[in-house]
Amino acid sequence: MPDFTIKTYNSLLEALSKQGFSFQTFTNFVVAPNKRVIILRHDVDSLSANSLKFARIQSKHRIKGTYNFRIFPESFDEKIIKEIYLMGHEIGYHYEDLSFAWAKLKAQGFHLRSSSFGGQAGHHPSQGFGWQSRAQGEELERIIVGIGIELFSENLEKLRKIVPVNTICMHGSPMSRWDSRLLWKYYNYHDFGIIGEPYFDIDFDEVLYLTDTGRRWDGENVAIRDKAESGERRAKSENQFQDWKVKPVKYRKKSQHPAPGTQPARRSFLWPPKHSEGGSEGGDPAPFPSFHSTSDIIKAANEGKLPDKIMMTFHPQRWTDKPVPWVKELVWQNVKNIGKYFLVRSMK
Repeated sequence: MPDFTIKTYNSLLEALSKQGFSFQTFTNFVVAPNKRVIILRHDVDSLSANSLKFARIQSKHRIKGTYNFRIFPESFDEKIIKEIYLMGHEIGYHYEDLSFAWAKLKAQGFHLRSSSFGGQAGHHPSQGFGWQSRAQGEELERIIVGIGIELFSENLEKLRKIVPVNTICMHGSPMSRWDSRLLWKYYNYHDFGIIGEPYFDIDFDEVLYLTDTGRRWDGENVAIRDKAESGERRAKSENQFQDWKVKPVKYRKKSQHPAPGTQPARRSFLWPPKHSEGGSEGGDPAPFPSFHSTSDIIKAANEGKLPDKIMMTFHPQRWTDKPVPWVKELVWQNVKNIGKYFLVRSMK
């Protein structure tokens, strides 16, 4: 069965449903998470009609998902947004307002002092811009964020004029110099009536994150920003969120490190089963499983080897049963993956 087809997507939903998973929107998960649950997140980057197909399929299965829309015309279709919402699905804002802010600043005549690439995860966003001092870089950061928060507020209201919006989710904008999550170093999205943002409000030590970024389910090597590192991993390295006003779940706790002589809390998931080979009653928690194809996920579901809590991110433009668009997306994504792979390597 070819991957990234509507038929395959149907099979995935059927396999997950048979295993007794409940399906929650992102808002419902943040407010009151179920014990065995899947969050179906859809980032509508383009071809918004494909997201409507996904929403209709889910409705037939009596499943609700979350759909994050960008402001760009290829995503922002008022009729489709309204129809998906009326089916009972959640609508979120897929924000990229620092990219917009940077474009606006350049249009006003601002130019970089160097052509190097900056603003990536793990680095101060002003690094690589050719500024003579960190203070100057931080001033640039504040200018960009000041413009960005105004754009965020305006664009959020555009979406709210169509449907209620309670959650947001950063759009990776891989070619942008700026990570839009930087907004929340200076501001708090709760002040805008926002309940949650996945990269801040989900504990990825407890929730397995699966994304089809790169047109595969193990595409971390070609993901610029769509990564969900566990708090445990972030604690071992320099963490850009550590001093931010809005912090990821792990960094809101009074102490991010376990007390001397104690063990971190065990993850609550079923994989591998306690008495199977590689699993045990005690000892260290097993790592989350990794999957390459959708068939791998379906197989694990049928064998009862999936964790209790999962967030799955889909980009609906990648999924189609039509041969020509399917091949076109495959070829184009492979080309992009090569470029993103070397871009990721250059940032290390």
